[in-house]
Amino acid sequence: MEMQYLQGFGNYLQSEAEPNVLIPGHNSPQKVPLGLYAEQISGTAFAMPRVNNLHSWVYRILPSVMHGDFKNFSHPKLLGTPFDGMTPPTQMRWGPPPYPKKPTHFVGGLMTMAGNGRIDLHCGGALHLYAINQSMQDEFFYNADGDFLIVPQEGDLIFKTEFGILEVVPGEIIVIPRGIKYQVILKQENARGYICENFGAPFRLPDLGIIGANGLANPRDFQIPVANYEQRKGNFTLIGKFQGHLWSAPIDHSPLNIVAWHGNYTPYKYNLNLFNTIASVSFDHIDPSIFTVLTSPSTTLGVANIDFVIFPSRWIVADNTFRPPYFHRNIMSEYMGLITGKYDAKEEGFVPGGSSLHNSMTAHGPDAEAYEKAVNQSLQPEYYAGTLAFMFESCYVWRVTQQALTAKFREADYLDCWKGLRWNFKYTHRE
Repeated sequence: MEMQYLQGFGNYLQSEAEPNVLIPGHNSPQKVPLGLYAEQISGTAFAMPRVNNLHSWVYRILPSVMHGDFKNFSHPKLLGTPFDGMTPPTQMRWGPPPYPKKPTHFVGGLMTMAGNGRIDLHCGGALHLYAINQSMQDEFFYNADGDFLIVPQEGDLIFKTEFGILEVVPGEIIVIPRGIKYQVILKQENARGYICENFGAPFRLPDLGIIGANGLANPRDFQIPVANYEQRKGNFTLIGKFQGHLWSAPIDHSPLNIVAWHGNYTPYKYNLNLFNTIASVSFDHIDPSIFTVLTSPSTTLGVANIDFVIFPSRWIVADNTFRPPYFHRNIMSEYMGLITGKYDAKEEGFVPGGSSLHNSMTAHGPDAEAYEKAVNQSLQPEYYAGTLAFMFESCYVWRVTQQALTAKFREADYLDCWKGLRWNFKYTHRE
């Protein structure tokens, strides 16, 4: 699978599937070579500062205006804002979603778990699961509401996008920016995973502050596709997500018809195993913000619209320190998933493909078994091997959908994991 490296967010790249399409110095020449059409795709406002300005020029066989009338169609499990149902402050956990019994492709297999913010005001996001058993064949999809950050948990996927092809496996992520058209192709019988739909500012690398120049996700490790076009004609369907609803339009050709492009607004992927973890080498914990891979900033400095955080395999060496994540309450709201292995705060019960939600100021922390193990173990340097968990953290409360609240794979006994915590306090007060 051909790919190129992004070499840092904000950098400008180019790719040609046929030679001599791109004319130096000209974005929209009077006549594009090979009879192609020039088109610009802007992911940010035109006047956005250069460092954050996202746009690409594409040269395609037919322009994107060539499709039929969009008609609304129902998808009862895919929901949009406002997420205005009553969300209890209870800690919640779900097992892996079941695979569908009927043939179901990527769009049909989406299920909304929670969301916040407003699509029309470009803030907040939504959390979805996907569970699929069929490739997209004559259907193409794009999302006008936000970026899709897709975290595969089981099953390899091929994303055929307007900009080229990216293959993604569990342990990697892919971001499909707002408005980009694509298909999802299975490489085996089933696939499932997690999606964060970001309505706000596009994801970017977090600032490193006093960490300095190196650490966390390195810009050079992000990969993007090379130009790869289709010349298919036929009776196809273009599916768009707009203002929380799905719309479909007939289209008589494949929209994956970009022959050449240049810019910095493209899909990209990242191997989470390349993340350079920062940790304490003396005592206590550094705040979990050090695990941030990507961030969508809010209008308040230092407060994230959405952070994507991972907890990968790593050395733990802190001395005289409670090793698992400590008990805490947080102004931010945390949705967590497990890709593989065990999570150190809950080694049993929280399984790959499962997820949990701890909203703003909802208490959470290690279960009783993890606590007893942690306070009694001999503190030697140890390597947390084969684990990969993640978190979608937002300054807005994740408002749970009714279908998530009542899902058969929600664990009704989740709170029992803390019942075994004992009253150890033995001090007797004296006058």
